[in-house]
Amino acid sequence: MKLRWGLALLAVLGALVVPASPASASVPLVRCEFTPTPSNPAARPVVRPSSVALTRGTVDVTFRFNYGPVTVRLDRAGAAPCAVHNMVSLVLQRFYDRSQCWRLSNSARLGVLQCGDIYEVEKGGPGYKFPDEVTGTETYPRGTIAMGNQGPGTNGSEFFIVHSFANIPAHYSVMGRVIRGMSAIDRMVADGIIPTDPNGPLDGAPAHPVKIQRATGGC
Repeated sequence: MKLRWGLALLAVLGALVVPASPASASVPLVRCEFTPTPSNPAARPVVRPSSVALTRGTVDVTFRFNYGPVTVRLDRAGAAPCAVHNMVSLVLQRFYDRSQCWRLSNSARLGVLQCGDIYEVEKGGPGYKFPDEVTGTETYPRGTIAMGNQGPGTNGSEFFIVHSFANIPAHYSVMGRVIRGMSAIDRMVADGIIPTDPNGPLDGAPAHPVKIQRATGGC
């Protein structure tokens, strides 16, 4: 059964690669570079995404938190098609299922929920990294979903959702925005923060654990 599931999964991921037939020649694509990180192996078994991403259309993903569902619309035609392609791949492989969001901030500078790390803040990625996709003009208003990173070119599975605003440099690849469920994130913020981050008392772990029970969509 596990082998059958694995082969089926590879088939789904393979479907993300545009066929080589002449009819597909006009499909807009961009090449992506997903580089293995042997010193930082995958926290959960995953297959790296294919090396090409679509640059047309949108795709919806729903994160089913213990606070309720939050649906995001990812923009393949935006500035970060490889980041969108990566998130879709991780959702299809159930990487985010039964994971915890370790960081919540609500300061004058930064109001975000940070998720996607399996073990703790910034620890537990997919075993690979990929470059930033930024234009330098990015802004991060309420409802934005963007990639988190630990420096240039270190994107993996970590992402954040802005619940108020984020006055930060344009260093983070914007994938799209929340289209339903911001009230669930507002309730997380209202429940408070345990200050565990050196950036200040309004930055740390959610006072009540925030968990992604399942992520769905992405097809």
